[in-house]
Amino acid sequence: MSTTERGSRLEALGAHIPERTLTTRDLIGRTESLHGVDVERITGVVERRVADPDSETAEDSFGMALSAARDALAVSRYGAADLDVVISASITRFKDGGRFAFEPSFAGSLARELGARSAIHFDVSNACAGMMTGVYVLDRMIRSGAVRTGLVVSGEQATRVADTAARELSDSYDPQFASLSVGDSGAAVILDRATDEADRIHYVEMLTCSEYSHLCMGMPSDRTEGIALYTDNKKMHDKDRLALWPRFHGDLLAKAGRDFAAEDFDYVIQHQVGTRFIDYVNATGEREFGAPMPTSLATVERFGNTATTSHFLTLREHLRAGTARPGATFLLVPAASGVVTGALSATITNMGV
Repeated sequence: MSTTERGSRLEALGAHIPERTLTTRDLIGRTESLHGVDVERITGVVERRVADPDSETAEDSFGMALSAARDALAVSRYGAADLDVVISASITRFKDGGRFAFEPSFAGSLARELGARSAIHFDVSNACAGMMTGVYVLDRMIRSGAVRTGLVVSGEQATRVADTAARELSDSYDPQFASLSVGDSGAAVILDRATDEADRIHYVEMLTCSEYSHLCMGMPSDRTEGIALYTDNKKMHDKDRLALWPRFHGDLLAKAGRDFAAEDFDYVIQHQVGTRFIDYVNATGEREFGAPMPTSLATVERFGNTATTSHFLTLREHLRAGTARPGATFLLVPAASGVVTGALSATITNMGV
């Protein structure tokens, strides 16, 4: 059997969305230096969900990842014992009452909690492209014939950086300004072998331009207790950075003798940085490809930028709401500090959500 015949598919999607809601107006109300700045208009984020560590599901990074994984398994044809691989992609690693945990690995702990006792397990770390990176690795493992099925999962308690920004921001040009757009969630996706073209990952490819890694850095705050995110928004989102995706994607297609228009995508999901960012990236794509963009799906207005989980949370929400139709071809475009870009093309028909 060829590696093409062994292609993978997205078999099931799960998520954990905290019940607690925080509006952008309420968040900005904590920040005296931004009174009069319309952050909601600038980012497009009306509200986001905020984890509650005291909830029944222990809404820290680990707890949300575990809940999302269970949600995916609940709509999958597989049980936890059937999983050959568990990959965790969380950036934030809060566990056990707010402790930032590195060992043991999240993937190992999740596999044990789920009952995936025979699964290979490991963590990946690639900023907001983490889940896409996990899918990339798992897709290759399935294509190679090394495994049959696996889980990629993440939980992000990103609003910790929003709390720090609300305390420390000096003005709208502060490098912590982007922190005001984040939200908390968990997401999980199960992959297995594709059996027909109606459910298949056609390709997933990624590119890292490490010379730009300094443009977005997460670290302990240099002013108060807590973690902070420092982003040079102007340089991070200038026209050359935004053009990285369509130029990379266009070159990828050209090598196969195809072009963007011929891909006939029904939907595109950009990283949920903000509504302006999504509009700018899609406009850049249209200009670079010389072709119109497919319908753009978003959830950023309701959930904010949920880091690694954003593409799969958006996909799940639109499939469940019926605003994306089964049988369609989806394009997921990562965007992460690094700078990371790429493309995931998949036709989705019978995926459990």
